[in-house]
Amino acid sequence: MGYGAAKRLASGGAAMVIAAWEGAEEAAEQVRQETGNPNVLGVTVDVSRSEQVQAMVRQTVEAFAGVDILVNSAGIQRYGTVVDTEEDVWDDVLNINLKGIYLASKYAIPEMRKRGGGAIVHISSVQAYMAQKGVAAYSASKGAINALTRAMAVDHAAEGIRVNCVCPASIDTPMLRHSAEQFKGEKTQEDILKSWGTMHPLGRIGTIPEVAELIAFLCSERASFITGGDYKIDGGMLSALGVVLPE
Repeated sequence: MGYGAAKRLASGGAAMVIAAWEGAEEAAEQVRQETGNPNVLGVTVDVSRSEQVQAMVRQTVEAFAGVDILVNSAGIQRYGTVVDTEEDVWDDVLNINLKGIYLASKYAIPEMRKRGGGAIVHISSVQAYMAQKGVAAYSASKGAINALTRAMAVDHAAEGIRVNCVCPASIDTPMLRHSAEQFKGEKTQEDILKSWGTMHPLGRIGTIPEVAELIAFLCSERASFITGGDYKIDGGMLSALGVVLPE
């Protein structure tokens, strides 16, 4: 989803840094080739490390003279209840999914102030509202992202900095396909993805470009009166009751 957002923003002319703990330059090169936008750089960053995130923001400012938009998309999924989730796994999930947002925002917001404002979008999840079994750390991190979105929106509204988050359901990403592979049993990966699609009233899983379009809108001036919001992009999943009437 982060790559999709980068591609969508670059196609609109945005200059940007793609930050990731691996494959950042490869992703940047692919975005440059696919969009024709040469102003896309890749930087290797561990978003849970303060000094690395600070350096990434500094590199962005040096390359492009400032920061106007921040999309916080780094995230990992790990399975387990609070009983069987090891402490180091819990720390990894919270450090990447939540602390990474805190650090990126901490160092980007002062640069946005210099520009007279900006837009921040976090990628959360429908599991910020409801949880499936066995995702205690992941669900906790996503609920915290939604709360942090509201806090940041209130704190920085007077500075012209808008903060929102998007909450996808099942989206066709490498992370989702990894989960499908992990739990497919005797079925194929495509069988599992199709089955998961039926959990959404629209009857399918979502796509990366669909999420990227929502992110791009929230980053744009078209969303100039929108802040503190959490926006479901879930194919109707959280609108449905688990009640099926007989025919």
